[in-house]
Amino acid sequence: MKKFIFTLGTTAILSAGFVGAASASTSGTYHVEKGDTLWKVAQKHSVSVDELKDANNLTSNIIYPNQELNVATIKEMTHKVQQGNTLWSISQQYGVTVDQIKEWNGLTSDLIYPGEQLKIQSPNGQAQQSSPSVAQAAPEAQQAQAPAEQTQEEQQQAQAEQAQKEQQQAQAEQAQKEQQQAQAEQAQKEQQQAQAEQAQKEQQQAQAEKAQKEQQQAQAEQAQKEQQQAQAEQAQKEQQQAQAEQAQQQPAESSQQASGKSMTVEATAYTANCAGCSGTTATGVDLKANPNQKVIAVDPSVIPLGSKVYVEGYGEAVAADTGGAIKGNRIDVFVPSEGDAQQFGRKSVKITVMN
Repeated sequence: MKKFIFTLGTTAILSAGFVGAASASTSGTYHVEKGDTLWKVAQKHSVSVDELKDANNLTSNIIYPNQELNVATIKEMTHKVQQGNTLWSISQQYGVTVDQIKEWNGLTSDLIYPGEQLKIQSPNGQAQQSSPSVAQAAPEAQQAQAPAEQTQEEQQQAQAEQAQKEQQQAQAEQAQKEQQQAQAEQAQKEQQQAQAEQAQKEQQQAQAEKAQKEQQQAQAEQAQKEQQQAQAEQAQKEQQQAQAEQAQQQPAESSQQASGKSMTVEATAYTANCAGCSGTTATGVDLKANPNQKVIAVDPSVIPLGSKVYVEGYGEAVAADTGGAIKGNRIDVFVPSEGDAQQFGRKSVKITVMN
């Protein structure tokens, strides 16, 4: 009931507080009848429910029979903040609420500054700012009409609403901050996961390349090993074939040896490619022109020149040369190079003079 009385008082103050107010005009006010609602009244006068509530300082949708509502089109005026002004004093000056002033001007706190221009919407449809005398008379009229406890109750209610609004705003800001933090953490987590997947992919690729390289190397080594083995088998096969051919020739040589004179001699080797060597034997054989000729140097008193001689490990040769150090049971076999002569060395061999 107190709320209703205060609303009527506020309506009266608003009518007195603005120049050109239409409190007595039937076109600017509406007399509430039984069964009326704010929605019906708004539809009749082509305004919105919120405009009706703002124009009449209503905090709920409840209206009462015989109540007079301001239905004029809402206009806007400006108020230049003076030294000592507060949102509360300005709201009392124009007969509006603090929340309305904050909403009209997009304010998020109660702080205002001298010289600041504030938008004020006039519920009686006039865009004129109240004169100083009328503006000062409005709070006095309200103070005269409204009981002291009603003013205190409204002030406490406004403060509670303001505190609740600030709390809600703080909660919204905190929720937004937590949401942004959660989004940042999620983005960081996704980035770290992407980096880990990329690192794993690169590691797997490196391992695959390494495995492929090792496989290729192993295949190359295996191929080389098989090639070497094949070459060794081929060489062994050729060696066995040569030995078989040599073994096949030995019976004929042995039969030849059996028909001649055999003895054991000390053998060395020589070559025609030495410094000062003529390369021609005592019997006129040119060893430089015939490097593969089987020739031995002998002592003619033991083995006549021109004889065919079988030398163990050397083969059949012709006694076609002599030497100053070749005396008695000594021979000197001819080889193509000096290296072969050094490799032959000095050794005892069995020979057979075939004729």
